[in-house]
Amino acid sequence: MTIIAALRPLAKAPAEALARVRFVLTDMDDTLTHRGRLSARTYDAIERLRDAGLPVLPVTAAPAGWADQMARMWPVDGVIAENGGLFLRRTADGDVECRYWHGEEERTLAARRLEQLRQAIHAVLPEVKLVSDQPFRLCSLAFRAPSDPALRTALVRHFRNAGAEVTVNSLWVLGWFGGYDKLGMARRVMREVHGLDIDAVPEAVAYAGDSVNDAPMFAHFPTSVGVSTVIDFLSDIPRPPAWITRGPGGDGFVELADALLAARTPSPFFPEPRSAGDHHEP
Repeated sequence: MTIIAALRPLAKAPAEALARVRFVLTDMDDTLTHRGRLSARTYDAIERLRDAGLPVLPVTAAPAGWADQMARMWPVDGVIAENGGLFLRRTADGDVECRYWHGEEERTLAARRLEQLRQAIHAVLPEVKLVSDQPFRLCSLAFRAPSDPALRTALVRHFRNAGAEVTVNSLWVLGWFGGYDKLGMARRVMREVHGLDIDAVPEAVAYAGDSVNDAPMFAHFPTSVGVSTVIDFLSDIPRPPAWITRGPGGDGFVELADALLAARTPSPFFPEPRSAGDHHEP
């Protein structure tokens, strides 16, 4: 049986497992969005989850600049950005607090190394292009994912040869220095902000994603969901998501939201999450 044939449709996920979920973590690009757009129905699904007591936290490779806007204006409980480099959350006074994976001295050193790496890559691979949002990144270096597989492989190799972490998603080849990833920062944020140990209680979290950089999350959470386009990346994902949606991008996320809300019941084993407070209203 092929990996694709083995994927289970989300519609068959047991209600009792979905009912144990207390937080929804999700990739953004091509998971909340589709073809670069966020639909009204997807935004509404995030809001419906929030109103039902299921906080949503995007966990994305997108830059800090995007995440700042999302944390300020979206009905989310915060945003993990740049593949785990930082976490932004709206405060009671309407500002945004930022928690970095590393301290200031380590970030300064990493930024210097990333600029040196950028110059080295452009010297040998002039065809590759920086993403247009690179000026809004604080912890990472991102190139547009080349359509040529050989060029993409060469770009990834340059990151690794420099000792950088690197991942590929549907849009970018993204590199950074620091030894963290989406799962590492999610583990820290959920413990420090919500008092939840995701190693002890992984079933309290549902995760939605679509690409290679979601692999650690798919492997960790039993309620992991790939939107339909995840099939394009399965050959590079060691452990596929537990479930797959019918639709791509935001339509798939809406399917997940509807399934979670339909299964929502109080549980004596999983108390309600700490209130996000009125300051998380968009």
